[in-house]
Amino acid sequence: MSNTSWFNKDEFKKNIISNCKSLFRKNIDEADKQQLFQSVAYAVKEIIIDRWIATQKEYAKQDKKTVYYMSMEFLMGRALGNNMINLMAYDEMKEVLEELGMDINVIEDQEPDAALGNGGLGRLAACFLDSLATLEYPAYGCGIRYKYGMFKQEIKDGYQVEVPDNWLKDGNPFEIKRSEYPTVVKFGGYVRSYRDEKTGRDMFVQEDYRAVTAIPYDVPVVGYGVNTVNTLDYVPPLKYSRDLRTMETTKWIELLETIMATGMYENIVIDIGNVVEDITSLIEFCDKIYVPMENSYMYKMKVGEFEEFLLRSEASELIDKIEQVTPPIDLVDIEDDNFLERQLWSNLGDYSRQVVGGGGNR
Repeated sequence: MSNTSWFNKDEFKKNIISNCKSLFRKNIDEADKQQLFQSVAYAVKEIIIDRWIATQKEYAKQDKKTVYYMSMEFLMGRALGNNMINLMAYDEMKEVLEELGMDINVIEDQEPDAALGNGGLGRLAACFLDSLATLEYPAYGCGIRYKYGMFKQEIKDGYQVEVPDNWLKDGNPFEIKRSEYPTVVKFGGYVRSYRDEKTGRDMFVQEDYRAVTAIPYDVPVVGYGVNTVNTLDYVPPLKYSRDLRTMETTKWIELLETIMATGMYENIVIDIGNVVEDITSLIEFCDKIYVPMENSYMYKMKVGEFEEFLLRSEASELIDKIEQVTPPIDLVDIEDDNFLERQLWSNLGDYSRQVVGGGGNR
């Protein structure tokens, strides 16, 4: 399945035009560069939101342990281009912008770099968040939303001068203000201790402090090539393979079309063997036919028999879809409860991603 089958070109274009009107009361041809950037960014954010909501629901449903990565710095960089790439739809979105008369490079240049840090620490923290999202671990980054970010440097009269980096001057289209979660942060003062007579415990109270009400902001971190929902999605095998023979080929195709329509998957791999009665109709629906091989006479005979079967079935055109592969063999315990999940990140999993990852196949 194509990794962008979920992408609705017309809807994306419509959202950009609508954003420009609702945010700035302007048509596309009247808007300035910053306004065009905002219109595009909100359209991309609209795509992310559904996945973001689904991710949070899945967190709650699975009740898994969650990583909270706390750092004083997060050098996330510019979000628009990064999100377009991670959604695996950069070229498709670029094409829409070109149809609207926009240059993607000019649009990306309008986004200020959210330089909320000072180097290695912030960049490392940002890389961790990207990796956690891509590997589908439940995680949150917790940091400080500095108003002016990293200072700008200017040279005046031969001396360095520092000026504020007002990166929030035009707002951040990818963040969401969470006013419903205000938090009181206490600065200064002193700590008084006393003994609680009922519990016998030492208690500590901060007094004479200066209180500031902090409002949190959420920013999505989109994993690369995933739906950013922290689950492993697979259809496990049946206990008895002969049960699959009761499933008509039309139902197989209907199942695949339903999965494809979700737009959640870059590739769909079906390990069917010979359990489907009308196998030719099913593989006609597929983009590729991967045949595992070993360098042995027996394997070559099996491939020859399969090709002969296609010829007898008047489906010779399917032979061109065949690609012989030699996957690594991992000796793993299939009784392990996490067998399928382990396979995903095994040598076989890496090899499979390498084979099908770039093509967008089903």
